[in-house]
Amino acid sequence: MLTNLPNILTIFRVVVVPLLVVLFYIGSEAAIWTAVVIFALAGASDYLDGYFARTMKQTSDFGRFLDPIADKLIVIISLMLVIGFGHLQGYWVLAALVIVAREIMVSGLREFLGPYKITVHVTKLAKWKTTIQMLFLGFLIAGPYGPKLVPYAEEIGRYGLVLAAVVTVITGWDYMKTGYKTVKELDS
Repeated sequence: MLTNLPNILTIFRVVVVPLLVVLFYIGSEAAIWTAVVIFALAGASDYLDGYFARTMKQTSDFGRFLDPIADKLIVIISLMLVIGFGHLQGYWVLAALVIVAREIMVSGLREFLGPYKITVHVTKLAKWKTTIQMLFLGFLIAGPYGPKLVPYAEEIGRYGLVLAAVVTVITGWDYMKTGYKTVKELDS
């Protein structure tokens, strides 16, 4: 279980979270660029773990359990870091709060439905949501150093995060509709 490639890639995303925190606290330009690279590798691992799990027929309950947790950990902690270290400020923080609120709501829904053996499956749009979040979070992690490599990197990150928040609301609404319908049936 822990030795198959998809699960190793998922565990990688969990393991790098404390490293990202340390790199932000170091705060030098080299540390922040290292954080960007590690975050990009983590984002790529999110795609690759699913791809390898399907193509190598190595899907597992452990992977189904840990994959969404790894995604939420890296996204939420990275959002906290970019806010806490001033890479995202003002009204732009609202987009981050929307993303965090949705992740908590969907996790709560899944936890509630679990004892009833009801699974809320991940949609294609929800997978795209994670991709969009990770893509634009990379720009925000680079923060003030980003424009040295990509002009308007900070603006790209901020507007991209708003796009991610919109997609996040849409997917959250889909999950909540399904959840509400199920809860209504359980109450009947």
